[in-house]
Amino acid sequence: MKIPLLLRVGFLVLATTAFYTYVGQMVPQKEVLPPAEIVLRTDLTTGEMVKVGREIMEGKGLCLTCHTIGSSGALRFPDLAGVAARAKTREPGLSDVQYFARSIYEPNAFIVPGFNPGMPVGNKPPVGLTDQEILCVIAYLQTLGGTPTVTLQTKHQYNAGTPAAPPSQGASPGGTQPEAPLKGEKR
Repeated sequence: MKIPLLLRVGFLVLATTAFYTYVGQMVPQKEVLPPAEIVLRTDLTTGEMVKVGREIMEGKGLCLTCHTIGSSGALRFPDLAGVAARAKTREPGLSDVQYFARSIYEPNAFIVPGFNPGMPVGNKPPVGLTDQEILCVIAYLQTLGGTPTVTLQTKHQYNAGTPAAPPSQGASPGGTQPEAPLKGEKR
């Protein structure tokens, strides 16, 4: 018995449509809403900054889209579990705060071996975090294997109001950059 060509083509179209409909339903559906705007008070404690930093990483910062915390295997970007301890030694002459700031403001300045570049700049679109939000993210990152020391008054080379200098220039023997005085502040 010979099946007419039109019937065979119709069956192929129907089978293909059914297959892709089935596959499409297997993909988890997730509604993504714009992140809620976070209003930061000027008197946040370090503990409050940690909580806000976690919220930013999960929401507006989109950090946990590519980074994981405590996962292993094939990862798109480095796992952040224990990152505070690694940050202190990742680049000679940089403190953990300076390393985190550099990683957010200039993500392609240092690429962790085994990973490709691709992280967006944290203070520019599409992420667009403010300096204060980035300090909150740094406070949270410090809790992943360490103790947070950042406050909203913490200065580093990207928020001190001075152009960013290469980290090796001006580093003190202790491995930290000298802080620039705030406008109107005497040293």
